[in-house]
Order: sequence, then C-alpha cells, then structure tokens
Amino acid sequence: MKFTFNDKKMASSPRTYAEKKCEVLGILPDNNAPADPPRTIAEKKCDVFGVYEADNVATDALRAYAEKKVSKIDRLFRTESEANVTFSTERGRFTAEITIKNNGTFFRAHETTSDMYASVDSAVATIERQIRKNKTRLAKKLRDGAFEREVQPDFLPADDAAEDGAFEIVRRKRFPIKPMSVEEAILQMDLLEHTFFVFRDVAADGAVSVVYRRKDGGYGLISDATE
Repeated sequence: MKFTFNDKKMASSPRTYAEKKCEVLGILPDNNAPADPPRTIAEKKCDVFGVYEADNVATDALRAYAEKKVSKIDRLFRTESEANVTFSTERGRFTAEITIKNNGTFFRAHETTSDMYASVDSAVATIERQIRKNKTRLAKKLRDGAFEREVQPDFLPADDAAEDGAFEIVRRKRFPIKPMSVEEAILQMDLLEHTFFVFRDVAADGAVSVVYRRKDGGYGLISDATE
C-alpha cells in the first residue's frame, strides 16, 4: 500500500502550540521558568507522548501506527490501494483524516478525538464500516471472503451490520442549469434556503459546478476537473 502523510500547520507557531499542549497535559506548569528555552522543553516533553516533534511534524511512531492500521483495509481489496493520511490539531483536539483510493474509488473518513491514536482508530473503523455496508456493490474490488478475515461483526454498530439494499431514488427533479458567477450562485442558494446549488460557472467556460454551505458557516465550491 502506498502512503502519503500530511501535517496541517496550526495558526499559532510550533512553540506556542507545544507549550499549550504540554500545559493541557499538565507537564509544563504556567509561569514555569526552566533553564532551557520553554519551546525546547515543551517539544521534548510532547515528543514523549509520540504526537508531534519540533515544527509540528507527526512522529515516526504515529506514522508507523497509522500505516499498520490503514494497511488492514488494503488487505480487503484485490489490488493495491493508495492512502493519504492527514494529521491536524486545534485547541487540544486531534484530527486524523484518511483517504483511500482503490481502482478509481475513494473512501474517506475524518475523525477528531482527544488523542491522535484514537482518531486514527476511529477513522479506520469508519472506512471499514463504509466498505462493509456496500460490500455487494464493491464485490469486484474486494477479495473473496475479505470480511470474514478482517472485520468482526461485533465490532460494528447494529445499524451498520446489515448491508444497504438497492439505492432508492425517491424523487427526481429536472431544471435548466443556468450560467452565472459563483457569487450569484451563492446568493441564489441563500434566497432559496437550500444547502447547495448547481450552476454553470461563467468563469470556467460554463463548466457545471456546485456551491454548498459548510458546517462551519462558510461556503464550498465543487468544479469539474475534466480537461
């Protein structure tokens, strides 16, 4: 399995984050004045926990742990997969985002906990549930008997244990996709009180695009990347 790792930088400097993290862990008390620079001591202390080294880079131990866990998913498929793992932290919360690509199909999970190792575990478990839930549709990609070997039924919540049936389309809607700017599309979406809006982006030669409202209150844009 091919791995790519990314470390998202925090808004604050590595020194500030390291100090705050160690204070949360109760290692470096407030107003402590050690002989060494606070950053050096904070980084050394935090490194003991196997989370981040200097400059906010995930430790080798964390990367090795993620590789071991994510590789379990690769063994479910007939062909080799590619995995991208992104680590990020914010206000003492640790996020692991895992994206797996197998023969043109993408699987993604994004989990946040108070411990990066636990976040990795949760993200891997989420992807396993996604695959199990759609194992019939993914049959051509999966090894024979993959789940009998890799995923234990009692590991999954009751709601996820049963596989979905056929995708049921309960409503179809046809409408003209009009050319407009991104700003106009967002305005139209807000006026309609929708969570997304499909349009032809005039700035991208009329390519079909989608604007959508994000959970954080901002907006997102999905564009066709086909050349």
